[in-house]
Amino acid sequence: MRPFRHPCLWGAVLGLGLVASASADPALYQESREAQRSQAELQVRIDAADDETRAMLEELRELERAERRLKRENAELAPRNERLAETLDRREAALDTLAETREALPVLEERLIERLEQWVDGDMPFLREERLARVASLRSQGEALSGAERWQRIVSAWRAELDYGREVDAWRGYLGEGDSRREVDYLRLGRVGFYYLTPDGRAGRVWQADSGSWAPLNEAQRREVRNGLRIARDRRAPELLTLPVSQPLERAPEGDA
Repeated sequence: MRPFRHPCLWGAVLGLGLVASASADPALYQESREAQRSQAELQVRIDAADDETRAMLEELRELERAERRLKRENAELAPRNERLAETLDRREAALDTLAETREALPVLEERLIERLEQWVDGDMPFLREERLARVASLRSQGEALSGAERWQRIVSAWRAELDYGREVDAWRGYLGEGDSRREVDYLRLGRVGFYYLTPDGRAGRVWQADSGSWAPLNEAQRREVRNGLRIARDRRAPELLTLPVSQPLERAPEGDA
């Protein structure tokens, strides 16, 4: 087996041997000094190369860690990027049809106003003037509004009409025209029942949608209307009322449950 010889150790041993004989030959001593200096410089270069190598390895490891981190982030962002791409596709498709929608919108708005007006005309005659005025304002003020504002007004009017079907309301108003005009108390149960009582409670009627006229109520029914008025005005706890309805009941077809 070949013996291992470290270059620095071997140089030190060699230097010691040369120093031992330096007293005999100054030239030899000088040569020994040069050899030691050369050996030291070589060792410095070797150490510097080792430090640079270690720095390069550490930089390589950091780059590998950064690469793995980027891969994880890309994997997490991929689904989000797909959703964003789908959203952009939908918006582009909407923009493609925007011009057609703008052209058709005025026609659609006018149809909605006409249908709303027809609904009020054919509905029970509660708050009739107020409701017709709301519909009329959609036409009279519509030209001064932007497209978005006009559409919002139409939707709000429809919502107001739909809300009437879910409300119990009571108010004092007038019935009739001219000399027959008189003050009465109205009771409305959604769009199911519409009634009135005279302030003294001695007369009362129910609106009948099928005939478009008022029908008289008997004493028991007028008492129920009085209870309904108190309930609507929060003067009495809610309870079941036994009253004739204003809208005709539809009979289920034979064979239906």
